[in-house]
Amino acid sequence: MEWSLEQLRQFVATAETGSFSAAARKLAKAQSAVSTAISMLEVDLGVDLFDRTHRNAQLTDAGHLLLLEAREVLRQAEELNQRAQFLAGGNDAKLSLALDEALPCTAISILLRELCTRFPKIELTLLNGTATEVMEHVDCERADLAFHFDRGPLRNCFEERHIGSVKQGIFVAAGHPLLEQGEIKRRDLARHRQLLMQADDVEMLTYSPMVWRADSFYRIAEMVTDDLGWAILPVHVAQAGCYTKPLQAVECPSLALPLLSVRMVWCQGRQLSPAEKWIASRLTELLCTH
Repeated sequence: MEWSLEQLRQFVATAETGSFSAAARKLAKAQSAVSTAISMLEVDLGVDLFDRTHRNAQLTDAGHLLLLEAREVLRQAEELNQRAQFLAGGNDAKLSLALDEALPCTAISILLRELCTRFPKIELTLLNGTATEVMEHVDCERADLAFHFDRGPLRNCFEERHIGSVKQGIFVAAGHPLLEQGEIKRRDLARHRQLLMQADDVEMLTYSPMVWRADSFYRIAEMVTDDLGWAILPVHVAQAGCYTKPLQAVECPSLALPLLSVRMVWCQGRQLSPAEKWIASRLTELLCTH
């Protein structure tokens, strides 16, 4: 194969414009140069691409078929060029993100759609799991970044950045005795089982002597719907609408729940790429609005 991409461009231009002269004007070349280039391409390919017995350049049957191939080769060549420019600009070829399963779905969906548009050449891997599991992905270098709910101090081998917060509340199943009371106090919560998030090496605040634990907010929410107890949950998790029956919020003025912090974690000493910096900035904005 001695043909070149430039010959393919002239072949495609001639087919699309309908004549050698029109293709030459489009490509800012002499007509003789275009005609010669296509003749050489035909020799290299061993087939006639155009029927020259007509006034205009009409494709032969073989020309129609090879035009499709030529366009695809040119598309792939342009893809190669764009990918090279993307990498030359200091961007990562691949990116792996570990996401806490309980992060707001709407914010994550918007983030991924915009990431696709802004960094279309990046190869992305998403790993989902509990707050503990996403940290393990970074620790084992399966993920470059982790986004999860803050569960206390990190080991010294990690860097972290606060990127936002989400609201949380107290939720029970329909018909729970707490809903029959007026103003709920802490002592009222203590009379019923608390369903608590399990976090390694972090002592979670308990308000009841009766506690069941799980490592997933969604699992805890399902336990609440089964009337196994009450739980403090991110509001968007409680309102997800994927449960057998809706969860109901109860107010306890004496228990002022703080916002649940979301942080980004990566290995210490590693410099963030332009794409990673953009992800951190954009997710911070999205968590403020969703």
